Amino acid sequence: MVSPVWTTIDFHKCGVQSDYARVPYSSDTSAYGWIPVPMICFNGGDGPTALLTAGTHGDEYEGQIALRRIARALCQTEVKGRIIILPELNRPAVIAGRRNSPLDGGNLNRLFPGSAVSGPTAMIAEYVTEVLFPLADYVLDLHSGGSSLDYMQVAYAHRGHTPEQDHRIGDLLDCFAAPNSILTDGRGGGGATTLYAAAVAHGVAALTTELGGGQGLSQAGVRLAEDGVRRVLHHFGIVPDLVAPASGPTRKLKILPPETAIYAPADGLFEPLVEVGAPARAGQAAGYLHLLSQPLADPIELRFKADGIVIYRRYPTLTTLGDALYGLAAESER
Repeated sequence: MVSPVWTTIDFHKCGVQSDYARVPYSSDTSAYGWIPVPMICFNGGDGPTALLTAGTHGDEYEGQIALRRIARALCQTEVKGRIIILPELNRPAVIAGRRNSPLDGGNLNRLFPGSAVSGPTAMIAEYVTEVLFPLADYVLDLHSGGSSLDYMQVAYAHRGHTPEQDHRIGDLLDCFAAPNSILTDGRGGGGATTLYAAAVAHGVAALTTELGGGQGLSQAGVRLAEDGVRRVLHHFGIVPDLVAPASGPTRKLKILPPETAIYAPADGLFEPLVEVGAPARAGQAAGYLHLLSQPLADPIELRFKADGIVIYRRYPTLTTLGDALYGLAAESER
């Protein structure tokens, strides 16, 4: 089935083109309208193709800003391969400043490989899967903790389906050089329904990031995203003359199982005691949950269930039963 999403960009034409991925959307005010998803294509001829995305969740801003900086730099630099940039991939969510689309409630990073006959969010996923993945050799989907999580700086990748793909993914992680890198088996966090997992299923070398988080903007996260993308474009010969800082060491981690995470046992006010990136010990006090409407009640003491490293922590204080409060990682030999 041909994707209903379309663009005027000719991905095989050399030069710089800027347009939209036009996502059909019939609304009360526009029966035959479309949603504009900004897209830029830099094509310098022979060479690998990098697909760069941000705004998969609308409240995650570090990647959105970094890709704008990269796009402006590419306008002044010779490109040998091809680069396709979508800095506002879930544009309705970006405009609303929300994780999910206000149009259909869709979480784009839980809808891959997508659908051509569902809502606009699934259509975006289908277009990326069916049209853009076949063009790409490398995929980088830039995320951060957004408004609900404070997140350690980390790059994630799924393991490849062949030794050759596995090697390319490892090379991509080392080149991006986040302070921490994780090869995941896909448990939790969306599994196979995420953009980077779907890219790997299509034979592409792909990674995603967490660049910090919380309300506002992490300048350190923006720098990591821009520096990492620059290193990737330079290293793989897509933009050989692009200025890129040298890579530093990356610590290999593994995510601990979901049952080691701490979730809110009731509605309340979350008082954390341990910072992101800090070590945690089983039984150690992690924080308190102060119960709403019960000002004389003792707070619920929260304790870690395993040894590890705090990889994320809930940012908002107001908390609902079931909210994720802490997640743990541990050092890995791989």
